[in-house]
Amino acid sequence: MANAKEMLQAILSTIDEGIHAVDASGVTIFYNHIASKLDGLESKEVLGKHLLSNFPSLSTETSTLMKVCQTGEPIFNQHQSYRNIRGVLVDTVNTSLPIKVNGKLVGAVEIAKDLTRIKQLSEKLIDLQARIDTTSGPKKSDSSSTGAVFHMTDIITKDPSFLKLKSRAEKVASTTSPVLIYGETGTGKELLVQSIHNASPRHNQPFIAQNCAAIPSSLLESILFGTAKGSYTGATDRPGLFELADGGTLFLDELSSMPLDIQAKLLRVLQNGVIRRVGGTKERALNLRIIAALNEPPEVCVREKRLRSDLYFRLNVVPLHIPKLKDRRCDIPLLVDHFVQKYNFQFGKLVTKVDESVKEMFHHYEWPGNVRELEHAIESAMNMVEGDRILTEHLPPHITENCAAMPRPPLQPLRKVLMETEERLITQALQQTNGNIQQAAKLLQIPRQTLQYKSNKLKLS
Repeated sequence: MANAKEMLQAILSTIDEGIHAVDASGVTIFYNHIASKLDGLESKEVLGKHLLSNFPSLSTETSTLMKVCQTGEPIFNQHQSYRNIRGVLVDTVNTSLPIKVNGKLVGAVEIAKDLTRIKQLSEKLIDLQARIDTTSGPKKSDSSSTGAVFHMTDIITKDPSFLKLKSRAEKVASTTSPVLIYGETGTGKELLVQSIHNASPRHNQPFIAQNCAAIPSSLLESILFGTAKGSYTGATDRPGLFELADGGTLFLDELSSMPLDIQAKLLRVLQNGVIRRVGGTKERALNLRIIAALNEPPEVCVREKRLRSDLYFRLNVVPLHIPKLKDRRCDIPLLVDHFVQKYNFQFGKLVTKVDESVKEMFHHYEWPGNVRELEHAIESAMNMVEGDRILTEHLPPHITENCAAMPRPPLQPLRKVLMETEERLITQALQQTNGNIQQAAKLLQIPRQTLQYKSNKLKLS
């Protein structure tokens, strides 16, 4: 019967993912046929040789296997691009784990998934789509070609209020009702809008986004509604964004920047589903969904007469309020990990840790720029970091200076805090057991006599 080592090698060889193991110095000790296929090398070229000799584009700082051998800590789902000794580019997503025997690090193993073929097919598809668009003129295309690249799975959160918002967005995606989104700048309004579009039956139809504050009000009407030939000197028949979005979704951001007279015409489109080009007489029936967004409370915009009340009530069929980042601080660690992985790949780095002082600073910072500011902070730090850990010295100055100026709550005497905590827990246990000392002692996992003494001392009945 085969020995345990041979059986293990046979099992690992049958797994349909690339497996590459090295000893603590980086010499390859196991390399299955899938890894060989992914990397474009023969097993005999790799086994018994140092990892970096076969993959010269990597280094001890950029190789996930070497990094794990140095730190002894795992790296999960790291996107990595590298070239083998023949110059062939390889794209993989790797999970690299330390190998320890009796608590001592003896090597590392990596499980790799191939992205090279998927990337090549995607690039061919994009090239083919570009040829079709240039040869056959304007036509309906899939949502990703019009810029709607985000999906519900791209919304990163574990915050209860945001999870509830995400659930509401998933439900409204299947309908045709207009949606009004309110959220401060940087909270991710367009991410949510694109996710709604891509979760809807319109996902193969156009997605068009327009920031109403980005265009002079004198031009906004013609851009939205289009123009008829002869409506003004040099005017030609040209469709507007409403027509271009026909069948799909039109996203109007910063709606309160739209002039009130154009808001009245937008209301008519919502009510009747028809538009008339500027200077034209012919009405065109459209089938599109309108999603609007504000970065201020809609009630404030109505009160200050920057948003028509009738338009507000027509759009506010399904209101979605995106919370500020400081109101969902439990998401900050998730977002930090996401952005570190993103810029690891973009910058060719292998940052695996964020210092505890940085985490604490992020937790207490107010984040006026919300998620966008957090991403920029990580991007800035990833430009500065040289090792595998982000430190406070790598952060943008405005964050460190702001946190340094924040008043810290005074420390409470330890004895006082312990007494208050003890009294609170004993009170809760006695309440839960209706004053039964024996049962309360079991809840608190202390002797009954101890609880009796403490409750008498604290004068608790």
